[in-house]
Amino acid sequence: MYIIVVGGGKVGYYLTQTLLADGYEVLLIERNPDKVTEFTERFGAAAVAGDGAEAATLAAAGAARADVVIAVTGEDEDNLVICQMARQKFHVGRTIARVNNPKNERLFRLLGIDVTVSQTNYILNLIEQSIPERSFVHLLSLRHADLAIVEARVTASSVVAHQAIGEITLPVDCVIAAIARGAHLIVPSPATEIQPGDEIIAVAHRDHEDELRRLLVA
Repeated sequence: MYIIVVGGGKVGYYLTQTLLADGYEVLLIERNPDKVTEFTERFGAAAVAGDGAEAATLAAAGAARADVVIAVTGEDEDNLVICQMARQKFHVGRTIARVNNPKNERLFRLLGIDVTVSQTNYILNLIEQSIPERSFVHLLSLRHADLAIVEARVTASSVVAHQAIGEITLPVDCVIAAIARGAHLIVPSPATEIQPGDEIIAVAHRDHEDELRRLLVA
């Protein structure tokens, strides 16, 4: 597998180091030639100087044969351009973009970026999951811009407690995918009864997340 990493900051550096150690063919593209001089001492020919947001640079890097392009620069605009160019001009099968401003994550998905990574949102999710009072957590945004995976802890006062899933009227475009009950993971059927304390993993339409929250934890 051939992977191109664009952006030689801490994320790009350690990502390249790890991928090379795992045996992948990797090329790191960094705009700052001074950084590249340092990288070549560590990575050899796996690090080159250039602007990854330019088509000529990606072409010279062999983007036409790349399996994955990962854009992890400090500028969202550059990461978006790099991934779009990789997909549309060089037909790269998989694009991954770092999103520095979480407000841009939805836009990236709408514009066809396969995977977005927002460190801010990741940290916020960790914080949410560490707070017991937060019984409904947005876990993951799917590639489809209108869908998300959410987690909800059923309370004793919830209207769905002690009801079978087949008896519950879920919001439109929402489905219960799994139930964590203690040490057990349950793949539910219509006959599965929801118990207080169950952790529900659901796929929900963004427009109905609040409605699902009220149903499960109110």
